[in-house]
Amino acid sequence: MNSGVVFPRPNPKVLADDGDELRFCSTCAFSQACLAEGMDKSALMDLHVLVEHVGPLHAGDHVFREGDPFEAIAAVRAGTVKTCTVDPEGREQVLGFHLPGEVIGLNAIHGDRYPCNAVALDTVMLCRFSFPRIAMLATRLPNLQQQLFRLMSRDIGVASLFAGNHSADERMAAFLVSFSRRLAERGFSPRRFQLTMSRTDIANYLRQAPETVSRVLRRFEQSKLVSIKQRDVEILDMPRLEAMALAVLRH
Repeated sequence: MNSGVVFPRPNPKVLADDGDELRFCSTCAFSQACLAEGMDKSALMDLHVLVEHVGPLHAGDHVFREGDPFEAIAAVRAGTVKTCTVDPEGREQVLGFHLPGEVIGLNAIHGDRYPCNAVALDTVMLCRFSFPRIAMLATRLPNLQQQLFRLMSRDIGVASLFAGNHSADERMAAFLVSFSRRLAERGFSPRRFQLTMSRTDIANYLRQAPETVSRVLRRFEQSKLVSIKQRDVEILDMPRLEAMALAVLRH
């Protein structure tokens, strides 16, 4: 088991570019719990002062390592973070990919240690929240507590998404549709986006061989479902792709 520093040291010079003391960033994972629920400025300030800005991290940098003591959760501010485990034989299992506005570290709450690695796939910025402090604040702010529960529930749902006996085409369609919907929730384009993870990582996550992933994507291109140029993806026929993904997404 590797050891390492839990979260790189926050950089005091790195500030969110569209948030301030009384206004959260547009991708903030907790904005729904605060602004949309009508929390007053004092409550908003309470949460905002808990934030430490971390980054930039570069591709391959660890946010935390499996077995490190659990101290904090983090919201991805920019970039993509991969979570994964490595077995004693050195085989990696990809657990998920975390996009701007999504939270990493929630699966460590039960065991007090991080049960997986979190690795930057590109240039990543984070907002770090001390979990003891945010948990204490959540006892006073029901909306914040509910948002934490929603985030944990979402993590459980995503983790089980590809557990069923689905075809390679259905799995890939579900991956692309889910990715698209998650981006749309944070104001990004649902039809044009970049897959920052490698084909090998996607295959690992979908429980498939890399060759299968490549064949499926070529087939999707030939069927005019998507257009792919290296890591840039454009969804050309969302209704057909969603119909193909339905068996997985409703599982």
